[in-house]
Amino acid sequence: MTMQIDAHQHFWNPLRGDYDWMPMDNATLARHYAPADLAPHLDTHGIDATVLVQAAASVNETEYMLGLADATSFVAGVVGWIDFEKPSDLATLKRLSQHPKFKGVRPMIQDIADDDWMLRDDVQWGFRAVADLDLTFDALGFPRHLANFLTILKRYPDMRVVIDHCMKPQIRDHSDDNFRFWADGMTRIAQQTGACCKFSALVTEAKPGWTIEDLRPYVDHVLDTFGPARVMWGSDWPVCRLAASYQDWRAAAEALTDDLDAQAKADIYGGTAARFYRISG
Repeated sequence: MTMQIDAHQHFWNPLRGDYDWMPMDNATLARHYAPADLAPHLDTHGIDATVLVQAAASVNETEYMLGLADATSFVAGVVGWIDFEKPSDLATLKRLSQHPKFKGVRPMIQDIADDDWMLRDDVQWGFRAVADLDLTFDALGFPRHLANFLTILKRYPDMRVVIDHCMKPQIRDHSDDNFRFWADGMTRIAQQTGACCKFSALVTEAKPGWTIEDLRPYVDHVLDTFGPARVMWGSDWPVCRLAASYQDWRAAAEALTDDLDAQAKADIYGGTAARFYRISG
């Protein structure tokens, strides 16, 4: 039986002080989230393992996550952060890569003011290093970043890449033009690169009171273009709690994939993540 994996979740403690994006007046986000808070949800849904993903632009947070992973059997992998603007962090990346649960990195590109940041000459060493060290790269951005990500993915074809959160389509502002812009960009990445895609965070990109039908065209497009063998489900917990409980998002995802065969579901809910992040049972 294929291992069940939540391919994208977070833990954090706001008192650490490096979550620059976090609104401290938001009661849902600005609180401590630890393994004991997530474990009951995993047990309910029979999820065997998770991938813990960075939420702060600091190496210190990566060290914090690796410590949690060492103490938490269900955390099978950690996606951390290094400073792509600091070439001396190559040594840090090499050191982190020796940790058995360290899988790769995620620059917080969605929060960088310059949409062309990833094309800058001074950050290219980071992409090359990720590829050379055979680590993973989580691509975090918005639809406006799709063309630049395609450039980077084609420049480093040996880099193992997953598109986070389906590149955050503007579901709450759905229009034919917005959908087509996003869909065309995702199709190009699916067809011209070997990237995978995370089936995650769609509820937080939808309007309050979202329905499964609001999400369906986006999910169908991702599954049609990438195929289940390159799609992995993630909760994006606890961020998902802004729009849905863990249970409600998992139930929505299962409804949206209900017509798929057993192998496709096995890939989406565990197999793809296991292959991409090299997680063994």
